[in-house]
Amino acid sequence: MQAMMMHRNMKVADILTFAAEIHPTGEIVSRRTEGDLHRTTYADTAKRVAQLAHGLVALGMTPGDRIATLAWNGYRHFELYYAISGAGGVCHTINPRLSQEQMLYIVGHADDKVLFVDLTFVPMIEALADQLPPDLRFVLMTDKAHMPDSAVAFLCYEDLLDGHPTQFEWPDIDENDAAGLCYTSGTTGNPKGTLFSHRSMVLHAMSVAIALPKALNQSSRILPVVPLFHVNAWGLPYAAPLTGASLIFPGPALDGESLFNLMDAEKVYSAWGVPTVWLGLLGQIEAEGRIPDGLGDVVIGGSAAPRSMIEAFEAKGINVCHAWGMTEMSPVGTQGNLTPHLEDLPLEDRLNIKSKQGRRIFGVDLKIVDEAGVALPHDGQTSGELYVRGNTIASGYFNNPDATADALDSDGWFGTGDMATIDGDGYLTITDRAKDLIKSGGEWISSLDLENAAMAHPCVANCAVIAVPHAKWDERPLLVVVPADGQQVDKAELLALLGKQFAKWQVPDDVVFTDALPLTATGKISKLTLRAIYADHVLPDA
Repeated sequence: MQAMMMHRNMKVADILTFAAEIHPTGEIVSRRTEGDLHRTTYADTAKRVAQLAHGLVALGMTPGDRIATLAWNGYRHFELYYAISGAGGVCHTINPRLSQEQMLYIVGHADDKVLFVDLTFVPMIEALADQLPPDLRFVLMTDKAHMPDSAVAFLCYEDLLDGHPTQFEWPDIDENDAAGLCYTSGTTGNPKGTLFSHRSMVLHAMSVAIALPKALNQSSRILPVVPLFHVNAWGLPYAAPLTGASLIFPGPALDGESLFNLMDAEKVYSAWGVPTVWLGLLGQIEAEGRIPDGLGDVVIGGSAAPRSMIEAFEAKGINVCHAWGMTEMSPVGTQGNLTPHLEDLPLEDRLNIKSKQGRRIFGVDLKIVDEAGVALPHDGQTSGELYVRGNTIASGYFNNPDATADALDSDGWFGTGDMATIDGDGYLTITDRAKDLIKSGGEWISSLDLENAAMAHPCVANCAVIAVPHAKWDERPLLVVVPADGQQVDKAELLALLGKQFAKWQVPDDVVFTDALPLTATGKISKLTLRAIYADHVLPDA
């Protein structure tokens, strides 16, 4: 029997229309590339987005066209999210930290029609201009007063809006039409494109809003350190206006001191970002001797947060929500806020739980399987490869049939490539990336467990564990350490610390020290690069 309910397409534009009416005074504060601080509201933003949509249509955008952005977190980038998708285009965010080769591939593969560029990236575009498609048009995200002299024929962003009406008749787009496009950067070979629908983006925003009510509400002020070009800043440009939360955009200044000062001045309650960013903020907090005024919540994702980092925030009264997801999941899949009955546990027990990746958000199903694809129990002990499914999870890759064929299992679940356990309460623990596990003498060693233990040493600022070849055991773990500023780490002392927590055969055979760890375009430690650097490393017993 069919129900008798109206069907209305879920559309990205409806989120901003709702915010402008119900949360009109919600703020968007941006540190601009021009150097100043800009303030606006959701109500005023909706008017500018309408003008921008008219400008895009005048520029020749048609339904389904990919319109690219190369920009930091700011109000103009936010406006593009809604104007492009709302008017029927596909908002394609490009990560400026990609290599030139990857960037050229992505623009060509997506067949972008227009590229919107922040002032910071003018030299990058000038260097690539003769290799980019000849019919690609460029718009510089600034006003006429800040337009530079350039050999590239940049249009001016503010001129694109000028003179257009502040109302736009948003088309009734099919909710299954594409609204956004993001390319993965953590894979070997060419990046793969994840094509989000209007439906998936709206559902994801709702699910995140339900899962994180402490951070997402109309009295909250949120600072997305995670870039808008990194999987839509984990859905914040949609979830925040939906709930009325104000957005504080940091622009290009992501160092610890700049973040501290902005958060302090704007009384940011919740900040979202990857672990490498929080190392800088924690260092500035120590230097200042206090936390930023109003800061009470930090969401950490992108890669596993060391237990020592979680403890450092929690000891200062800042709630840590450890989250997990991936580009293909829109991207949030789990969140680690404690349920009420767990909040009164002793600190050690709370830290043990918060070190896990949390429980699934609504609309995401999880399973772990063995090498034969057989589902494994959720007992917190049995580890298997993690698979996911849901309305906000990719069913394949844009214009990539080979990768699409490999993405799903026979039951339609998406393979994440992560190894994990799931306990009886639903808490997920990522034990490692399948490719980062170390197989020594037929036994598996988790690089993540070793890294978390090493990060507890007060003189270790950052670290990574990788496999290096071994004649007898095939692979053995090598610990690569970045010492804290001005500190010297004793190798024997560090290995002795690990020896207290791990079996002898699990302890790394050697420790090497470096000034910095290589990072991927999304701010994660690049173990692929580390394995190449230390491929010929000779272990002490070799």
